[in-house]
Amino acid sequence: MPVFDFNSAPAGAPKEPECTYTTYRTNAGEASAEKPILLLDNQKRRWDHHSCGVFTNPAKQTAFEFKEEDGKFNADILLIDARFVSLIKWLGEHQIHVRLSGTNREDGYAVYRIRETAFGGGTKLSAEDGFLQFMIDRLFSSNAPSEEETDEDRDEVGDDMKLTSLQSITDFMTCAGCTLPDNIQLWARRNLAVARSHEVSPEEKRHAQRALSIMMNIQWKSNYFEAIDPTEARRILDEELYGMEKVKQRIIETIIQINRTHTLPAYGLLLVGPAGTGKSQIAYAVARILKLPWTTLDMSSINDPEQLTGSSRVYANAKPGIIMEAFSMSGESNLVFIINELDKANAGKGNGNPADVLLTLLDNLGFTDNYMECMVPTVGVYPIATANDKSQISAPLMSRFAVIDIPDYTEEEKKVIFSRFALPKVLKRMSLREDECIVTPEGLDAVIARYADTTGIRDLEQAAEHIAANALYQIEVNGVKAVQFDAQMVNELLG
Repeated sequence: MPVFDFNSAPAGAPKEPECTYTTYRTNAGEASAEKPILLLDNQKRRWDHHSCGVFTNPAKQTAFEFKEEDGKFNADILLIDARFVSLIKWLGEHQIHVRLSGTNREDGYAVYRIRETAFGGGTKLSAEDGFLQFMIDRLFSSNAPSEEETDEDRDEVGDDMKLTSLQSITDFMTCAGCTLPDNIQLWARRNLAVARSHEVSPEEKRHAQRALSIMMNIQWKSNYFEAIDPTEARRILDEELYGMEKVKQRIIETIIQINRTHTLPAYGLLLVGPAGTGKSQIAYAVARILKLPWTTLDMSSINDPEQLTGSSRVYANAKPGIIMEAFSMSGESNLVFIINELDKANAGKGNGNPADVLLTLLDNLGFTDNYMECMVPTVGVYPIATANDKSQISAPLMSRFAVIDIPDYTEEEKKVIFSRFALPKVLKRMSLREDECIVTPEGLDAVIARYADTTGIRDLEQAAEHIAANALYQIEVNGVKAVQFDAQMVNELLG
């Protein structure tokens, strides 16, 4: 299909360029010759593996102009990954010079990499260096847009690198608007208008730009979860926890449920047990199994709901709440919220109850931050809460969790944990061999007896640290080859 040449159009008879491509939908995390970013016509000429040029026909983005040694040649775009339509259009409109990497196939030249070549005096892509590569990486990590979002006449809007300037935020919204939820697209348009307006105060503009930067740097992912290997999940649990078979069984059941539905369970996990029994360690292990970033909310230090919901922009020192900051820090919408000491969540100090705010987060219907002034999706949030006393938790909060009781360790379990896990871990960190620091059976009994009235294993871990440090001291200062701790030495050292 011929490509329209603007220069050859007869006066008074403007002609719309033809759209030569079709789109295809994929969620692939990278491009290849089999699943390229786009496919160019190569019937009249084979293109080099690395080829330079610009995209043309900005109104429809139908071609690429190759700059070869013997001249310039146009090739129609035949096929394009639906996620990249807006980006290719934007590159063409701004005449950004790029280098393509691709492979000649029978049906066309399959492009699997696009790099910027606008060095020196060339057109700058954005106020942020590396914007093109950032955009491509972001698009590859997003899901394919729906059919209606890829329509030609839709209204386009819109890690190490962060989008902070208005120019980079504008470019991002233009190129990757279809990767944002619908309500966030509308919100972004409004806030960008405020940030650019000359009719609002500098304070309002600053707040709008700050909110945009926070929102645009979060990857809003779908709630679809890939299957998790139960064997690998069990290995992680065994590595992190000794015993607790009922607890491990309950977690594996949750993994099997995720594998069947490819979505997170409707209820989070509430781990209830004495202090020091490894509740937080279990939560971290689950986050590791789910391969999700995690953040912690310590309810004992939160006494005002505004700490969670943020403050209104009417205040000069307004800022987002802890929950929104957690999304921002993780850089994505799917994450594990570890809520420590949930039984302290009712301890508000006159300005409302922080527990009420948690209910909106746990319902997975969306969470609204007062500073952002936008409802953010929470379907990818998996809450894991810990508590010492579940009788202090309100019934509405309890109903949002599947409760797992964490029992205290028996005396025999504590012996195994100390000798097989706690002490070897400390010795390895101090670069001590196991035959340089030996705790006799009587010494082990003395350690366990000393902390018989305390719950959990934190005291045992501190005892292991103290014993190993003393052994290292005697080896380095007194010149002994090894130290053996019997009951008397343990009691003297820990006394």
